[in-house]
Amino acid sequence: MSELINNSEKRKELLKHMILQLHKGEAPEEVKKRLQELLKSIPYDEVVEVEQELIDEGLPAEEILEFCDIHTSVLEGSIDQGGAKAAPPGHPVDTFRKENRELTRVADEVRKLIDGFSAVMDNEMRFYILRIRAGLNELMDVDKHYLRKEYLVFPFLESKGITGPPKVMWGKHDEVRGLLGAAIKALVSAATLGKDELEMVLSLSVKPALQAIDDMIMKEEEILFPMCMDKLTDEEWWQVYEQTMDYGYCLYDPQESWIPEGVDLKAKREGRDDIVVRLSTGSFDIVEMEALFKTLPIDITYVDKDDKVKFFSHGPDRIFARSRAIIGRDVRMCHPPSSVGNVEQILRDFKAGREDSAAFWINFGGRFIYIEYFAMRGEKGEYIGTLEFTQDLTKLRKLEGEQRLLSYVKRD
Repeated sequence: MSELINNSEKRKELLKHMILQLHKGEAPEEVKKRLQELLKSIPYDEVVEVEQELIDEGLPAEEILEFCDIHTSVLEGSIDQGGAKAAPPGHPVDTFRKENRELTRVADEVRKLIDGFSAVMDNEMRFYILRIRAGLNELMDVDKHYLRKEYLVFPFLESKGITGPPKVMWGKHDEVRGLLGAAIKALVSAATLGKDELEMVLSLSVKPALQAIDDMIMKEEEILFPMCMDKLTDEEWWQVYEQTMDYGYCLYDPQESWIPEGVDLKAKREGRDDIVVRLSTGSFDIVEMEALFKTLPIDITYVDKDDKVKFFSHGPDRIFARSRAIIGRDVRMCHPPSSVGNVEQILRDFKAGREDSAAFWINFGGRFIYIEYFAMRGEKGEYIGTLEFTQDLTKLRKLEGEQRLLSYVKRD
């Protein structure tokens, strides 16, 4: 049997045969055991080639999608990444992997809450459920991780004739999205349930969503990322890198930039710093506009018409911390569960045209903070987004009399 294991074509033939057996439901436990015994190690590219061949031979992608969790779970830990190139710090794959570490961390925290739920007192149940919901809200950020794969990475794989695995993986993305959405909806609807019923919701709804995230991470780490590192050029990765902020980061904000060697970035970036944004009352180039938002003594966050965070200013004295990981996130997911109701009410009223602003003021860390939300509207009055305006009024509230002479004030 060793000659079969050491021969690539024979090994792929065996893998394909056993996957088909699994798909037919022929003694799945026996097939799993045989696979694990015979395929102690299999190169990741052979797994990819077998999936592609099965699709090319007429096996519907939907059928592979239905059973891929079975054969990937069998192969987990047995897939050899071989000599796949390493991803340097800041590289898109390095970022994907660090996002996976954050997803794993949050998923594990939710699991701990679920495991301890049976010992929770009745008067603590609501608090536990809110914490679990908050964890699931964070995990919904995985959508940005998946979107970058779907729209930035998969097209390059498809251009190289690798069409099957991306199609299957995209289907699994949609499953994860659906499971997470259903889990959150179930918990929102579970407010009046008893403890036994809540435990059932956690078991039947939340746990499958967490497992689906884990399974996708395994597929990425053991198959997708090694394949992409081998197949995509640095120029292609640079295109992924440059467009990443169109979708945002998932639970992680990279602190290191990546510049590929041997790629003429000057030619690719030529003219970008000279881009002029022309407005009805004047214009800015990109450098000036960046400096303007960093200089304003207020914090601005812009949420688009689809309720996604699209921009925030980043001055030196920002009141509430922001990271680029919020770009593309549903604004509801950026607030604690206790304030989501207010957020949704404001959005509904702004979209319906009932209101145009909403103001709040709070004491925060010894400072008096003024927060106001404005409905942004187009020329015809249509809703195009919401602007959050935040300002520290602590010093301004203490002003008295007048100051007519020049006096420079040093910033703290």
